[in-house]
Amino acid sequence: MASAEGVIVPGVGAFDDCMRNLEPFSEALIEVVESGVPVLGICIGLQILFDASEEGNEKGLGLIPGDVVRLSANVRVPHMGWNNLHLQRYSELLDGITDADYFYFVHSYYCVPRDEADIVASVEYGVQLAAVVNKGNVYGVQFHPEKSSKKGLQILRNFVSMCKC
Repeated sequence: MASAEGVIVPGVGAFDDCMRNLEPFSEALIEVVESGVPVLGICIGLQILFDASEEGNEKGLGLIPGDVVRLSANVRVPHMGWNNLHLQRYSELLDGITDADYFYFVHSYYCVPRDEADIVASVEYGVQLAAVVNKGNVYGVQFHPEKSSKKGLQILRNFVSMCKC
């Protein structure tokens, strides 16, 4: 990873499983972040960038201060389907993206950054949830850009462009 120009942390599954599977690479990933290389977490890949999750006992990477909590019992879990974003601040990651664009979500837990300034965009699902976050060179999306049609691919192109690849 030392020569990486950008890193995508994908993920499908449970928080603890992801952290255990990442264990051999976690130190290298933290070094990449410290070197200023852009990192993008997708879905559970976003969640493990946080400190901890209600879903398990393993600690997260702590790259974005905050926690991951379960969706409220008053909404259908998992949150599965297409939703539009509510843009809250500028990020190069979302160049070409508007509030009218829809993205595909599949998750039962969501991120709560300690600093609301880390939230780039939110999604309405019972309450406003963080959908896109950014702290320094660390970015994350709760939805699946690879399953989100042209606009999802635009986000991935934006990330590649940010990596100067």
